[in-house]
Amino acid sequence: MKKKLTLAILLAATATAALAGPIEENIRWRQSAYSFAAWNVQKIKSQVVDHPDTYNKDSVTAAANAIAAVANSGLGALYTEGSDQGIGWKQTRLKPEFFLKKDEVTKLANTFNEAANELAKVAATGDVNLIKTQFGKVGESCKACHDLIRIKE
Repeated sequence: MKKKLTLAILLAATATAALAGPIEENIRWRQSAYSFAAWNVQKIKSQVVDHPDTYNKDSVTAAANAIAAVANSGLGALYTEGSDQGIGWKQTRLKPEFFLKKDEVTKLANTFNEAANELAKVAATGDVNLIKTQFGKVGESCKACHDLIRIKE
């Protein structure tokens, strides 16, 4: 729990610090946070979906806590006007429509936060079937947002 809180505080602090930076810096912070979340999603997928024989409760719990920390870190602050254009670590894939669909995006972000927080709780139980089900809900929330505001590669 202490590691989860520390990570959440660190992510929130870096997100807050990024507010003072230029658009490209906000894009880099945003891309970094999502890359970190994706790495942890992959850890869970590998152990719960692809290779359940490798399941390790501590590893899956840590990954779920990391995803929840990203979800609760205040990433919305990094979606500043103009951040639909520019280069962070790579070209942003944020659709310009993002700024016209803020209510929908907020709803999707809240769904992701709730799903990620529930995944962290479920992961702590060690029940692989519950983890797999909740992991699917997290994935659905990610896809819904990507479909709405992310340019496909």
